[in-house]
Amino acid sequence: MPEHVHHAMSTVVLTIGPAHTLRQAAQLMSARRVGAAVVLDPDTSGLGILTERDILDSLGAGQDPDRERAHDHTTTDVVFATPDWTLDAAAQAMTRGGFRHLIVLDGPEPVGVLSVRDIVRNWSNAQVPATL
Repeated sequence: MPEHVHHAMSTVVLTIGPAHTLRQAAQLMSARRVGAAVVLDPDTSGLGILTERDILDSLGAGQDPDRERAHDHTTTDVVFATPDWTLDAAAQAMTRGGFRHLIVLDGPEPVGVLSVRDIVRNWSNAQVPATL
């Protein structure tokens, strides 16, 4: 029986606003030990995602993390998953899209984030013999 997104996703969903600085976002992500934040823009009623890679790219380009805003580094063309997607379908979407995180929606609400690490952890645990 295939595993589903709800078996592997993190239910810790860090939500930030578009005006957060990259430093603020990084501090919140570090404190929660997550690699992505859901960016909720109340002006557009849209959801986006800011990842550790986005922050790294900004720093690598010499941008000031105290001046750069999440809005300017957020991916808004996001692929969303639902809790009942299979992990295979999620992995295929990530591979096709070239990204490592999926926001998981139950209706309009974000209920989790699924990362490649979550999928690998789930698949690895499934391979461990029950006697261990």
